Amino acid sequence: MAQGILKSSSLKVVFDYGVDEHNKPIFKTKTFNRIRRNSTADELYSAATAIGSLSKEPIWAIERNDSYEIGE
Repeated sequence: MAQGILKSSSLKVVFDYGVDEHNKPIFKTKTFNRIRRNSTADELYSAATAIGSLSKEPIWAIERNDSYEIGE
């Protein structure tokens, strides 16, 4: 049976920069690689909001991206 092993995790914070001249939203992201693989959602949320407080633009989204190695 195949098994997935967590290889790495990253935290992505998406900032809302308003809209462009065509009224399309502008988003910019900041990605933090090599976060602890056993970090909880609460820990990542706290870290992202602390990072977001340093920016004048509001946070639009906070995402965690995990990469798994699949094998037997």
